[in-house]
Amino acid sequence: MEALIALMVDHVLAVVFAVTFAARVGLPVPAAPVLVVAGGIAAIAEPVLIVAMVCATLVANVLGDAVWFYAGRIYGYRFMRVLCKISMSPDSCVRRSESLITRWGGLSLVAAKFVPGVSVVAPPMAGALGMSSLRFLAFETLAALLWAGVFLCLGWVFREQIQAVLDALANAGGVATAALVVVIAALLLRRWWRRRAFLRVTTMPRASIDELAALMSGEEPPLLIDVRGEAGVQVDPRRIPGAVPIALKTLQQRSAALPFDAGQREIILYCNCPNEVSAALAAQALMQRGLMRARPLAGGLEAWVAAGHPTAPHPQG
Repeated sequence: MEALIALMVDHVLAVVFAVTFAARVGLPVPAAPVLVVAGGIAAIAEPVLIVAMVCATLVANVLGDAVWFYAGRIYGYRFMRVLCKISMSPDSCVRRSESLITRWGGLSLVAAKFVPGVSVVAPPMAGALGMSSLRFLAFETLAALLWAGVFLCLGWVFREQIQAVLDALANAGGVATAALVVVIAALLLRRWWRRRAFLRVTTMPRASIDELAALMSGEEPPLLIDVRGEAGVQVDPRRIPGAVPIALKTLQQRSAALPFDAGQREIILYCNCPNEVSAALAAQALMQRGLMRARPLAGGLEAWVAAGHPTAPHPQG
């Protein structure tokens, strides 16, 4: 532990850059706590290092987020599905990033820095929605400066406490290392357990692509609902023919006007999200209203397209 602390003190700029860049490309590293500790170290050892740390975090943020920004611009919504599947919170990151982008526009890049699970998704979402490179660079620079400033200043303010903690860790040796490993493992286990619990909540029978195609060609076609948000539709304007656009939030708030015969029809809901979570949540909302024949579509829009079925342009307005 003492050697690790000495390594960080001697190479604090490299550590700050590496950890920040790793966090921006999506690795589960504690960038904010490291920045706080680095700010405390700089305040104690050499205050002028703060300026160099700000520059290092700025470059790391811009480089890391630019990778995702241009990936989103090139590959669109499909890339974000892959990105969310490898994140710690894959079931909500697309919806949360869509909400941020829709509500805040370019400022969402600033807000996302402080929202766990969204910071990696906001840049590719901005790219997929067609944000210009210059606008991205401007908002990304502002976001990086604010993010670095907040946590480095916290380290500066609490430098004495940080020094005391580092001294205690150095003296504790292997015990401190073991405790740190246990804490990190407990946090990861908690997030994994919460995700499993959430998936259990949204576990319900799915309608298959073949089943939907058969229903659509039958005498009683189902009520087909596209639950994607505004940003998701803007990125991918395709829809399954005949689908009615009603966002998940609207269904959950019970503010959607459904056809009068909805209770007598099969209701199939689809999204373009990992594990069909948005569609499953929408189906749950309808079941709570007594519409027990609501089911999510397995695989969503991408599975429909992959099966070779036709799509239609999404209705405007």
